[in-house]
Amino acid sequence: MNDKLINTLEEKLKRGSLPGREIQYQMAHVIRQRHEPVPAHARKAGVLALFYPKDSDWHIVLIERNSSHPEDRHGGQISFPGGKFEKEDRSLADTALREAHEEVGVDPETVSLIGELTELYIPVSNFLVKPFVGYTTVRPDFRPQLSEVRAIVETPVALLRKPETRQSTDLQLTDSITLRNVPYFNVHGRIVWGATAMMLNELLEVIKSGQSERMR
Repeated sequence: MNDKLINTLEEKLKRGSLPGREIQYQMAHVIRQRHEPVPAHARKAGVLALFYPKDSDWHIVLIERNSSHPEDRHGGQISFPGGKFEKEDRSLADTALREAHEEVGVDPETVSLIGELTELYIPVSNFLVKPFVGYTTVRPDFRPQLSEVRAIVETPVALLRKPETRQSTDLQLTDSITLRNVPYFNVHGRIVWGATAMMLNELLEVIKSGQSERMR
């Protein structure tokens, strides 16, 4: 397995200079531009962008959330493994690792964390989310938490980087609410949009800029 992608990503993240919200908002619906700054009462959450090898390519694990969960404002959507900060968590990084273990069965001891992305506020659920980036050297034995996870979506990084994977569509959220021209990543026919697409876009930009620097 070629480790250049992970090495490049780690080097870039360690510098601490991130593309930030401007890149995130390239994959945001226009309505997201109208929200005010993060409120003081926002709840904290951590998610994990986990790279792992499969079929001679790096993949990122995403999940399709169980839409029947009564408290999940993002039910049915595609997201990173993750969740809210609990009082027993020592840090948001611990939150992301704990949730990845609970939701998809990834052993935290097998994950090497290499950095973090720009935090992102999600108004609909009042969460301020910190994305963490990590990798494993072998494909995890995924075990979905059935109460939270409808499906595990194994996503090739090469697919995400293809221009044609970025598309737009109209999304009907409720009987009375339809969002027009929503940008998304088409992952094997699944629509990856909203906060997850915004965080993914920053992650892909970090990879792109890091590889460009190496070629100079």
